[in-house]
Amino acid sequence: MAFCFGLSGHVMGQDPSPMEGVQHQREMMVRLAVIEVHQEFLDEYLAILKEEAEASVRTEPGVLCIFHMYEREDPTQIRLLEIYADSSAYQAHLQSPHFKHYKSATLHMVKSLQLFDMDAIDEKSMPLIFAKIKEKSLHQVIPE
Repeated sequence: MAFCFGLSGHVMGQDPSPMEGVQHQREMMVRLAVIEVHQEFLDEYLAILKEEAEASVRTEPGVLCIFHMYEREDPTQIRLLEIYADSSAYQAHLQSPHFKHYKSATLHMVKSLQLFDMDAIDEKSMPLIFAKIKEKSLHQVIPE
């Protein structure tokens, strides 16, 4: 997906190794969640995730993006690209009623979870990506 082309990452809790010549912006917080869901709970998990992501982006000003996707070959492999205005927005998100509901309702459905903090290589291009997505969505109806 287009969102992923501008990102490089490190495992949460480890210091990033700075890339030569790249200035890292620390205000915005970008996180990649790598989730494996138990097959028997997949449909239920996806319904709860869609509800939580929609509520987060709609009601929380600091939640800029929660882009959820799955692997074509194995739909139990879920990936979330989460973009927050800053770490305070992320902390507020963790306290939101919809996130707390998502976490408690899906805890038994998740087989594994890894979180990766990411840094944009070219943060200046991100608004252009979002503008293109918005423009494209105005010209087509997205099926549910």
